[in-house]
Amino acid sequence: MSRTRGKDTLGPPKQQHGRRNRVVHVFTEGELTEPSYIDIMKQVLKDQAFAVDIRIANASAPGSRRKPINLVEAAVPLMRELTREAKGSQLRKELWPQVWCLFDRDDHQQLDQALKQAREGQVGIAFSHPCFEVWRLLHHRDVTGTFNQMCDLVTARLPFRKTENIKRVCPEHVLGSFAKAKKRALRMNAQHGDHVPLPNRDPYTDVFHFVEQGLGLTSY
Repeated sequence: MSRTRGKDTLGPPKQQHGRRNRVVHVFTEGELTEPSYIDIMKQVLKDQAFAVDIRIANASAPGSRRKPINLVEAAVPLMRELTREAKGSQLRKELWPQVWCLFDRDDHQQLDQALKQAREGQVGIAFSHPCFEVWRLLHHRDVTGTFNQMCDLVTARLPFRKTENIKRVCPEHVLGSFAKAKKRALRMNAQHGDHVPLPNRDPYTDVFHFVEQGLGLTSY
């Protein structure tokens, strides 16, 4: 399968105040929710000492090409190519580009295969069950119970659920709450034993790994 590159993916890393930015390429399942969250992270990163340039790698991809297995099958060869280029240019390891996929459990098939291929291809995964809205909700409250792959049940708990476009993440919905959201996520995830396969952990999210390991942020 040929990979899908968004138009903002191309080009060399930018320079900011004499520093070279580390580039993070992100494939998102959602066409609005995750990209709008990433837009907020871009604004947060402008004030950081270590600069990161986030690029949506599948910005123009249609919904039919946004299943987890599609994202991973596009991300792995991109990661391979970027690693080869980084080695060839003798780039410092801390500046090597990263590739991440953000996707949900929903009712997707081939999740085990997607997770395995990503792990083998050194592609980062930020996974949520049943959907990214669990991570949004954790910025406001603890999450208990199970959702049986029904994202609408999560959305119904969002305090701003009656806003005009609930799929768009707004700064006031998340800023100032990362530490609390991560703490709640760890507590929520801890209810699942190691014997429960990742795709079946309900509810679950590890988007904080993307924030910390991918973007180098410890707070926002």
